[in-house]
Amino acid sequence: MINYIPGRVSAGAWFEQVVRILLCLLIAAMLIAMAVVIARTFVDVGAALHDLGDADALHHALRAILLDTLGAFVMVEVFRTAMAYFVEGRVKVTYIIDTVLVAVLTEVLAFWHRDLEITRLFMLLALISVLMLMRILAIRFSPNRRSLCDGL
Repeated sequence: MINYIPGRVSAGAWFEQVVRILLCLLIAAMLIAMAVVIARTFVDVGAALHDLGDADALHHALRAILLDTLGAFVMVEVFRTAMAYFVEGRVKVTYIIDTVLVAVLTEVLAFWHRDLEITRLFMLLALISVLMLMRILAIRFSPNRRSLCDGL
């Protein structure tokens, strides 16, 4: 058992402070990255407007816009996870699963017009199915849901 010594900071409190400082730096970096992604999306929109006559170039520009937008959504989900840690002091599993689902779907869309092997397609479908099942289970067995049911 660790004795409390007045004037000394416990290891747990020190760890929490370090984690909060690092998360603040991470959030600042994510905000900068989101600004870059949004700027890049507008550049891609300009390219799409410029390439209205060329179907292949327009298709490429629209695909880039879609991937940039989905990448921004991934960063928003990571941002939500970090903010949930600040508010609740724990990481919500559903936010992590949502982030991975958006990232996997982004990869699926990136491979959309390439020759995708059938085995890789089934692996992606299996991964998405498992992630959806995990998300349902995380919601079903959430600590918040258990505390609400305890009062009944």
